[in-house]
Amino acid sequence: MTKIHIPLTVPKAKEKEYIKNFKLATRNTGRLMMFAGDQKVEHLNNDFVGRDIPEEVADPEHYFKIASQAHIGVFASQFGLIAKYGRDYPKIPYLIKANSKTNLLTEKYQDPFSNRWIPMEDIVEFKKQSGLNIVGVGYTIYIGSCYESDMFGQAARIVSDAHQEGLLTVIWMYPRGKAVLDASENDIHLIAGGAGVAVCLGADFVKVNYPYGANSQKIAKRFKEAVQAAGRTGVICIGGTKKKTKKFLQNIHDQIHIAGARGQAVGRNIYQRPLDEAIRMADAISSISLYNYSVEEAYDIFLGKKKWFNSQK
Repeated sequence: MTKIHIPLTVPKAKEKEYIKNFKLATRNTGRLMMFAGDQKVEHLNNDFVGRDIPEEVADPEHYFKIASQAHIGVFASQFGLIAKYGRDYPKIPYLIKANSKTNLLTEKYQDPFSNRWIPMEDIVEFKKQSGLNIVGVGYTIYIGSCYESDMFGQAARIVSDAHQEGLLTVIWMYPRGKAVLDASENDIHLIAGGAGVAVCLGADFVKVNYPYGANSQKIAKRFKEAVQAAGRTGVICIGGTKKKTKKFLQNIHDQIHIAGARGQAVGRNIYQRPLDEAIRMADAISSISLYNYSVEEAYDIFLGKKKWFNSQK
């Protein structure tokens, strides 16, 4: 277990709550395997209907069936979606996404701004009245947008307010806007800059782009710059579009063991599959990200040839 650095924004009376949420979200490993379920807004219906996408993926409950049966750290989604389905899935550790935007209004028309949907006090009240296992909150920032200062202000407030309640915070940090060339969104030096912004905001984890490519180890070595820039804020890497399974697992292994990342945030590479396969994929990712399984062992988990050790299930 990595040493838990409790931010000074967490009051003494809430330190035990913060430690409990941190240990639960990271499965007592210090790393975070976040099952990302915010795409219903971010990508509209593009990720849920189409060629090679099973019909069951279109049902929002598919998310919850996976999250309730797979070995994940947290399931991240919007407030309303969790409110709709949470009663039937009370044991899932949830992270509420406090803002989201669609992909319709591109930089061609306007720089991105993802405005906060609800105030932090509503999330705190929802946690109390619902009894759900809400362990944290998340917020997206687009550095390079002309609205970045507005998002910084909202994010700083959310991080501070969340810590006051002993909740974890995850910042989605993406370079995007007219000031950012398309080719630069995956530039590691720029990604590292965004990771540095996240630690200045006091976030516990920052979700960033990862430049997947042919030479996984070489990319991972270069990606150390982002991990170093984030300091005590844990870097978690996006999964992105669905990829070949074994190669993706190798990327995850290299992100953890070469770059020093502290987890992953994966959506499409998990949920764009039939339920049983999606559960096995999530377990395979967690086996590497959280428990240092080899790529071969993780792939056997995906294939159903290998089971979890009892102490980890």
